[in-house]
Amino acid sequence: MPKYRVVVVDDDEFMRDSLLEALARPDLSVQGFGRAAEALDAVSDGSASLLLTDLRMPEMDGLALLEEARRLDPRLPVVVMTAFATVETAVRAMKRGAFDYLMKPFKAEQIELTVNRALEHRRLLAENEYLKDELAGKFRPADFVGKSPAMKAVFEQIRQAAPSSATVLIRGESGTGKELAARSIHVQSPRRAKPLVKVNCAALSAGVLESELFGHERGAFTGADRRRIGRFEMAEGGAIFLDEVSETDLNLQGKLLRVLQEKEFERVGSSETISVDVRIIASSNRDLEKSVSLGEFRQDLFYRLNVISVELPPLRERKSDIPALAGHFLERFRREEGVGERRLSDEALEVLTRHDWPGNVRELANVMERLVVLGRDETIGAAQVENALPKGNGRFAPPAPAAAAAFLPRPLDEVEREFVLATLAHFGGARAKTAEALAISERSLRDRLKRWQEAGAAGPDGEA
Repeated sequence: MPKYRVVVVDDDEFMRDSLLEALARPDLSVQGFGRAAEALDAVSDGSASLLLTDLRMPEMDGLALLEEARRLDPRLPVVVMTAFATVETAVRAMKRGAFDYLMKPFKAEQIELTVNRALEHRRLLAENEYLKDELAGKFRPADFVGKSPAMKAVFEQIRQAAPSSATVLIRGESGTGKELAARSIHVQSPRRAKPLVKVNCAALSAGVLESELFGHERGAFTGADRRRIGRFEMAEGGAIFLDEVSETDLNLQGKLLRVLQEKEFERVGSSETISVDVRIIASSNRDLEKSVSLGEFRQDLFYRLNVISVELPPLRERKSDIPALAGHFLERFRREEGVGERRLSDEALEVLTRHDWPGNVRELANVMERLVVLGRDETIGAAQVENALPKGNGRFAPPAPAAAAAFLPRPLDEVEREFVLATLAHFGGARAKTAEALAISERSLRDRLKRWQEAGAAGPDGEA
């Protein structure tokens, strides 16, 4: 299975064919082009591992191609080749970002050594960026806080699951930290130097999600003006996190099942089979067994995903963790906002502990950020916390309907539309919260809003 994609451009057909022959090996996928513009298009999607370019070419020379390719992908190593080498051109090439400079003719051993060095350079750059992101706190496994028995059990499950390549299904209500659990699994795994690629399955329509996952070829559909590399290819050697996998439609579920079983797929608009080595971590806030029984989720896919199951408890079931979580978020947001010391009074902690937290840890984090941003005193009191909490203890109360008799002569779709739009307005247009409150998927909500908008019945908050 090819691991690296190499693009070669030389207007001399004999030289181009010689390079393709010299680079014919199992770990390389090599493409040859006679024009710089064609090569530029081939590297524009960021999937190329190396560009080998001739210096003197019609239309666009190698130095111009070098600059444009590096603008599109700053990590792309570029090797410039020429039969007219001078110290001046070599210096110009290196100053513009060339990885190396080769004078024709060169031996096969020389080009092989240069290619190997360039590919290793690319690999080290990718790993360095990943580790820098991790150290910068982008993955924030530190936010995964808890000492309650329930969370200790979760941490132990993650510790046991992380070293393997087994598929993991993370289950729990919205806001319980499913993405943090996925990141924690990945950063403790042997694949941690490779990327963890996230896909929000609930936020994309079926067609867009398929292209996002598997990529597409140029011309595969209207608007596909260039090849796109999918998330599975981006995650090669690492892991992919399918957030809210329960929201994928049945046709796409079949394609996901194939990746799980065969480790291969085709881009949209292509018949070429691509093999991948990717660990799959999925999440769902729904009862997947119920979805299977209703025919909304494939049973065989559920079994494939549910190899290792991690269940995240809602915050209301681990209230002993609230003081530690609140203190953690208070310190984190205090540092981010650059404000002075902040602490919670005992009475404030009592108010936080009494709250039911329907939005779970995410809701707690939002409340603590609000207290840091809007507060002025070093000690945060109970009254400030009560003011920062959602009214009505944060529970969703359906919009109060008019008298039941007012609904009797009206079509059901009209009543449904009024209720959905009122709920959307209640949450300030936040579709994720609206869908959760209505116990429907974001895609189902989006489809309703689109249908009503096309019929001219959706208000400003219901614009698709």
